[in-house]
Amino acid sequence: MYEILLNLLFVAGLWLAVEHCLKRETTQSLEDASLIPFADDPEVARRVEAATGKVVKAVAPEEAKPGYINLEM
Repeated sequence: MYEILLNLLFVAGLWLAVEHCLKRETTQSLEDASLIPFADDPEVARRVEAATGKVVKAVAPEEAKPGYINLEM
């Protein structure tokens, strides 16, 4: 009986914590956050834009600086 009560309290606490964290977020900010993983690759950003119709704010890849070697990892 106590285990069930503790489980219910845990679920309610988790729900309240998530609600508190997302309270100030807007629909637009959540959509922008969902597109961040595609922002560093312009080709993938174009494909995601074509597939979803949402604009991905892509960032150009960093150019090699003179005197430095860019290593592929």
